[in-house]
Amino acid sequence: MTGAALKMQEQDQSPLREIIFLGCGGSSGVPMIGGPDGKGYWGDCDPQEPRNRRTRSSIMLAGEEHNLLVDTGPDLRHQLLSCGISRCDAIFYTHAHADHIAGLDDVRAINWTIKRPIEAWGSPETLQQIEQRFSYAFQPWTPQDIYRPGLTAHPVTPGETITIAGFTLDVFLQSHGRLNSLGFRHADIAYCTDVVELEDSVLDSLRDLDIWIVDCFQRLPPHTSHAWLDRVLQWHARIRPRRTILTHLGPTMDWAWMKQNLPEGTEPAFDGLRVRI
Repeated sequence: MTGAALKMQEQDQSPLREIIFLGCGGSSGVPMIGGPDGKGYWGDCDPQEPRNRRTRSSIMLAGEEHNLLVDTGPDLRHQLLSCGISRCDAIFYTHAHADHIAGLDDVRAINWTIKRPIEAWGSPETLQQIEQRFSYAFQPWTPQDIYRPGLTAHPVTPGETITIAGFTLDVFLQSHGRLNSLGFRHADIAYCTDVVELEDSVLDSLRDLDIWIVDCFQRLPPHTSHAWLDRVLQWHARIRPRRTILTHLGPTMDWAWMKQNLPEGTEPAFDGLRVRI
């Protein structure tokens, strides 16, 4: 572990102030490219409802002193500008699919602001895939390297408890169909995007949550790599969080339909949603 990472771990805990939903859409966003007029395929989503317009899923844990970014999707620049965010102190990667890493180049603007490389955490497999695609981002970085991002890789093993940017995360493994992803619990909140199966032991560890943010790509039918509504509601009934917020929403998940039909304790996310802690 680098000196910078050790110093970050030794810092006082950064109380979580709010969760910012930078994006809450699936891998193609809403609307998807296409449609009869070429201006987008909305599926069941009403194009007149602004909360149906979704960029790719990502959140920011915003603390009193530090910010932790979860994933760097292809809409990162637009998301940070829209939410008025100019910096983060570290990045947690859930997995290496393009809709969660393809905006990595825009991290360079954050490097300019904080004047150092950013600590990047993920499974060994995820970090290896990111380094294969963005090898230049992991070269030694100096403030003169304004043309590229600078990251320092830190492998995470499921089952570990780690401290990143002042936030303590209990990291666990999730099935995402053909590959695995990482979820985490921080205090009384948990984040589970891009998941279709959760082990019983993981579900047990998610009891007594105040806020659970979970992948819910579609209503029906069941999906091979993402949770769907019936499955999420079964999980919700089992672990009984006080508030479940659905993310990674696809084009069948219309805002008005969800507000009218979701049971008490469950709600949809929208881009730009801020949840105060």
